[in-house]
Amino acid sequence: MDPPSTITMNGTAEVIQLTNLITASVTEVVNEYQAAGHVIPSIFSTDSGPFDAPHLTSANLTKAVQVIEAACAQLSYTVANPGHTVTNFEEPVAFQVVINAKIADILVGKSDGLPIEELANLSGLDSGKLGRILRMLATKHCFQEVKPNVFANNRLSMQLVSTTPVAGLAGNMTGETLKGAVMLSDVLQDPKTAMSTSPDDSAFHRGHGISLFDYYDTPAGEKFRDRFAQAMVGWGEVTGRSMLPKSYEWDRVPADSVVCDIGGGNGHATMGLVKQFPHLKIVLQDLAPVVQQGREYWQAEHPEAIANKRVEFVPIDLFNGQPVSHGDFYYVAAHDWPTSECLTILTSIRKSMGPSSRLLIHELVLQHAVRGASVSNQAPEPLLANFGMARIRAYNQDMNMLTSCNSQERTLQEFIDMGNKTGFQFVKLWDAGEAGLVEFTTV
Repeated sequence: MDPPSTITMNGTAEVIQLTNLITASVTEVVNEYQAAGHVIPSIFSTDSGPFDAPHLTSANLTKAVQVIEAACAQLSYTVANPGHTVTNFEEPVAFQVVINAKIADILVGKSDGLPIEELANLSGLDSGKLGRILRMLATKHCFQEVKPNVFANNRLSMQLVSTTPVAGLAGNMTGETLKGAVMLSDVLQDPKTAMSTSPDDSAFHRGHGISLFDYYDTPAGEKFRDRFAQAMVGWGEVTGRSMLPKSYEWDRVPADSVVCDIGGGNGHATMGLVKQFPHLKIVLQDLAPVVQQGREYWQAEHPEAIANKRVEFVPIDLFNGQPVSHGDFYYVAAHDWPTSECLTILTSIRKSMGPSSRLLIHELVLQHAVRGASVSNQAPEPLLANFGMARIRAYNQDMNMLTSCNSQERTLQEFIDMGNKTGFQFVKLWDAGEAGLVEFTTV
């Protein structure tokens, strides 16, 4: 058990400690860039940086950036007016406007920016309203106002160009997901739905009249189906699905080992794996329409895997079917389902596994915000033990799963408990960027 926190209620000492952490971590970041022969890109630049994806970032740089994010936020929250801090909530609706209007696309290549009147004409929006929206986002360092009422892209807004997976993710989260999420309080106060874990009793269902799993087959959702698939790729890029090839000892795995990607959507995570380790074989299993999307995605992005029979597409209903038998690895995400359904899925997988098979759950792994829990990699004091705002995306995603599916992200102990109940023994938590790769063997 880690020792309890030694932090006192002395704000002056706290802000000095936070400042020292920031200074030391900034030095670490500068050194990492210099060692790679680069300078840190300015936020006003539209150029990509050498460390813009989790799999490109060293452990030291990742840790330094997390400390900076956490310490800067905690320092700001410590010295700022509390009311000022807790009343900022309009950013998502502004994102939805600029994403749907493709403002970032219009500004590509326009280093001097465009006047708001021209942007309004090209996007079909009211100039006064669009200008106010862009100014708010520029104040949060997404886009830049280069002259009064003249706006241009920067490093952050370039991620909103419609062809980028991150734009799909931002559009999904601030669009249909957010429209459902606003109903969470109503759901939790309704005795009929408050204690339910059914997706039919979720905030998303109350907001849209249908569950997330069926929404994209409706006339309202069909037009967002491709964006949802793009969003899943974007989620992987942001949180570290691209870390999968670096998160396990794949070079020691025998040739032709089979990795069963269970509920893997279009298979974007395991595609990166087989690109780097072509001696592996992938079996992608999901609902039939999803698997078809996956087939089309692989045909476009990695057709040689299909030609060389390194990937197989096998439809499955996770609750009424059995995963392929005797795979070497069963790779699965668990956050779409509440614990009762996860236990059903894991039990089904366990029946398909051979004695030497491995289960790999690739998910965000939540930590408690207080010290004292027996979890490694706690943040230095006076930061919150779980790195606070540096890892807020994991806790936002937990809320997203609650509102969208009535499901959840989990702590390591919760993963271990599910494994114990379904015939698995915990082996190791592998670092996988913002997420973790939780390895189990069969009991």
